[in-house]
Amino acid sequence: MFVVCIESSHARGMGHLFRSLTLATELRSRGHSVRFLANDHPNSLKIIQERGFDVALYDLAAVTGWEKDFLDATASSAIWINDRLNTQRLHSETIKRLDAKLVTFDDRGDGAELADLNICALLFEETGSLKGRDVRLGVEYMILNPEIARYRRVREKLASILVTLGGADTYGVTVRVAKWLSSKPFPVTIVTGPSFQHMAELEEVVAAAAPDRFRLLNQVPSLAAEMYGHDLAITGGGLTPFEACAAGLPCVVVANEPFEIPVGRALEELGGAFFAGHHSAFDLGILEKAIPIRSMSETAMTKVDLGGVGRVADLLERLAA
Repeated sequence: MFVVCIESSHARGMGHLFRSLTLATELRSRGHSVRFLANDHPNSLKIIQERGFDVALYDLAAVTGWEKDFLDATASSAIWINDRLNTQRLHSETIKRLDAKLVTFDDRGDGAELADLNICALLFEETGSLKGRDVRLGVEYMILNPEIARYRRVREKLASILVTLGGADTYGVTVRVAKWLSSKPFPVTIVTGPSFQHMAELEEVVAAAAPDRFRLLNQVPSLAAEMYGHDLAITGGGLTPFEACAAGLPCVVVANEPFEIPVGRALEELGGAFFAGHHSAFDLGILEKAIPIRSMSETAMTKVDLGGVGRVADLLERLAA
């Protein structure tokens, strides 16, 4: 049995949720039982249930003491997966005391030292300080939506821009990006997520600019399918730019959080993206220059593949054996 414990909210964002759902779907396809634990965030709970997974609530404010309620008599064979960033040691000690194996993602918390597996595909700086019995680094462990395989293509020139800054876009970066793009000639599609709370401001910006050049979409059925029709994406610094790169869609990355800054720099170094800086002072000036779309597209597809979810599932199966 796999227990997947996530944190997802407007403040935290929803990247943990979607990454965990991709992994859980892969595990379920291999015949494993998967149960979700989540904080009380209605949009996230609805999405989990729509994907066909059982989900229970846990108290986000409680460090420990609640875990035993979710580990039944089969705890000795259970794998507890935390996708909540920094795991506290008291929580890790409790999981180990309950005789379950512990897996964490991108974890710099003091509890990571007790993790049987710490998968850190999104960490690119100070990696020597990462803790865990088995720490896995590198883009090859990036858990990306396998649906992207149907929508890969090489872009030839910049004719259409996609803006997608996360399921929540905590700081309303989409609004500021739209303002910048309002004076530019490109057709722009803006995709917002289920926890986006800045729609009134965004609609005002679009109405004051050139509404015929802007298309606003909320909660698209498939972001991978929507990406297919565009030549450049403006994204945050989570999983989305890696999914775009895997599809051959070059990116301009705006870091929503400080830990996304090294992600943006790493993507720029890979050659499939430009880093525009932290959201507090981003610079989209690169869009005013000639962008080598074709070479960036080809490089992106070469450097980022879609095998990460399978590699991580293999590791989990070995851990459970």
